[in-house]
Amino acid sequence: MIVFGINPVLEALKAGRVRELRVSQRADDRLGRLLALARAQGVPVHRVESEALERLSRRGVHQGVVAEVEEREAATLGDLLVGDAPPLLVVLDGVEDPHNVGAIARSVDAAGASGLVVQDRRSAALDGVAVKASAGALNHVQVAEVVNIARAIEELKASNVWVVGLAGEGEVPYTEVDFSLPTAIVLGAEGAGLRRLVRERCDRLVRIPLRGHVDSLNVSVAAGIVLFEAVRQRQKMG
Repeated sequence: MIVFGINPVLEALKAGRVRELRVSQRADDRLGRLLALARAQGVPVHRVESEALERLSRRGVHQGVVAEVEEREAATLGDLLVGDAPPLLVVLDGVEDPHNVGAIARSVDAAGASGLVVQDRRSAALDGVAVKASAGALNHVQVAEVVNIARAIEELKASNVWVVGLAGEGEVPYTEVDFSLPTAIVLGAEGAGLRRLVRERCDRLVRIPLRGHVDSLNVSVAAGIVLFEAVRQRQKMG
């Protein structure tokens, strides 16, 4: 897999996943820490022309560095439920924009949540674009790829995980839900929202009250808001 950009590549190095680096012939001082870490790990570094980086990154914002990284280890739903704290998961129902998936992964990492659940089809690829949008957080976040989101929700409920769907027509504001319990927050696709079968399997539908002129939030913004409400509640509970 190809990862590009200073922060994503640096985080991939920290995670020990980089096989080799390609760096611009005109690289500046911003790459100093990254190159030092690569040398310490014995990662091969190749100096190349910018055109080669443009091609490898598919004209993404590579900032002078592209890395070939090992594929992530596959996680299962069970892996995401292991830990000292009650699980806190984010489940994505058909989110297809890699920028949104990356931004959500960044919030999952920042909140110290347990991980992401995504469908292996009809969802954004967890490639260089998503990793760049996550500022490298996808190098650290556990991701369980499942065949069917509705079935995955049933498995989570069987493991005593409280499943909370986010929808504009939700029954109550998100602040009225007890997120100190083992919880999976389910977010739907941009525009379409939660699919019917997924919606029906949620234990509760909640909403984020809006006071302006628009009637919805970007899915990654909504994820961050609800995740940090969960963090606030859990810190308050000690």
